[in-house]
Amino acid sequence: MAARKGRAVPHVPTDAQRQAVSLHASTGTPQELISRILDIDEKTLRKYYRDELDLGLAKANAKMSGSLFNKGIGGDTTAQIFWLKTRAGFREHVESTVTVEQIPFDGWHIERAKPDKT
Repeated sequence: MAARKGRAVPHVPTDAQRQAVSLHASTGTPQELISRILDIDEKTLRKYYRDELDLGLAKANAKMSGSLFNKGIGGDTTAQIFWLKTRAGFREHVESTVTVEQIPFDGWHIERAKPDKT
């Protein structure tokens, strides 16, 4: 399509550009930087690469969680603990108690808290 007088030629994304946008979006690169890398305006980026921007991070998270899941299923205890804490709501319960002791000091009583040794 020929450019009209006073208007720029419309942007036509290539497969390589789509892949680059998807990769950058999946790793959290800000849209401002992605548009600078492609040498296009941010509005152009959002207009022509909407799916890559929206789905890039979701796809990366799915791959990562799948990999973590497989490691956990395979017996990796660290992966299992991480999954249970972040996805299943498990948490470590730390119980602590405090004893207060009074120390006489020239007619005053000072209270000092010290943790009990368990």
